[in-house]
Amino acid sequence: MKKCLECGTAHQGADWGCPSCGAQPAMRGGFLSFAPDSDGSEEGFDPSVFETLARIESGSFWFAARNRLIKWALAKHFPDAKTVFEAGCGTGFALSGIQQSFPNIKVSGADLFARGLEFAAGRLSPGTELYQMDAARIPFKDEFDVVCSLDSLEHIKDDEGALRGMFEAVRPGGGLVCSVPQHPWLWSEFDEQSRHERRYAARELKQKVERAGFSVVFSTSFMALLFPAMLASRMVWKLKPGRAATSEFKSGLLNSALGAAAAAEASAIMAGARFPFGGSLLVVAKKTIPCS
Repeated sequence: MKKCLECGTAHQGADWGCPSCGAQPAMRGGFLSFAPDSDGSEEGFDPSVFETLARIESGSFWFAARNRLIKWALAKHFPDAKTVFEAGCGTGFALSGIQQSFPNIKVSGADLFARGLEFAAGRLSPGTELYQMDAARIPFKDEFDVVCSLDSLEHIKDDEGALRGMFEAVRPGGGLVCSVPQHPWLWSEFDEQSRHERRYAARELKQKVERAGFSVVFSTSFMALLFPAMLASRMVWKLKPGRAATSEFKSGLLNSALGAAAAAEASAIMAGARFPFGGSLLVVAKKTIPCS
């Protein structure tokens, strides 16, 4: 169901106009807009970073490894999913991977930045629904089988409010796939440049997901085998500040070597291994069906 952000009325049908208060979302940059007065610039975020991301994502070991784990999590924990929505989809790299691997799943996505959505529209099948919105205010109720939040929650000040909105947007029996940067003590200029609000401890994320109403069914760190390299990178950030945050994702010979390690780790996780530490954290949670 659609949910009016003005009065809270939930309604069905193709028309986004609210039957109770008449509110109608605007259009922005060719996308239906639920946050027309916000583009993230008030937080100091430069939307031109999407151009860089769109150029490097397909050649980066990090994005490839994360996509592999996300697709595995969907297949394992939500094998009957018919709809997947990504809150904070950026350039659509993860969504395009899901769409290609699961052609029977209807994907849709949203981002605060219309600029990011422009790249996403170019990557996704024609007609894929994309929305300009604040992930902390999602205009859906019991609509999707799975909501994904892939390295976007750390950008949101009210992350618990966003998780509650994701819970409301998921149908009973569906769930959440969430990845975030891990270990608050790893905070560096990389996080400052990326406009992160926080890095997460595993227990912290689990508690916040569960307070939103979900039940966590799977959790692991990833990028664990590359943790020494990440620690070395953070030392370089301290000694030589000013590098672009996207420099950590660039391709090349080193990228190939790191990719082999990340692929081996992903295979281990899919085979049942769990890592207690790593640069990132993956959590899968479900919205249980209420007892009648």
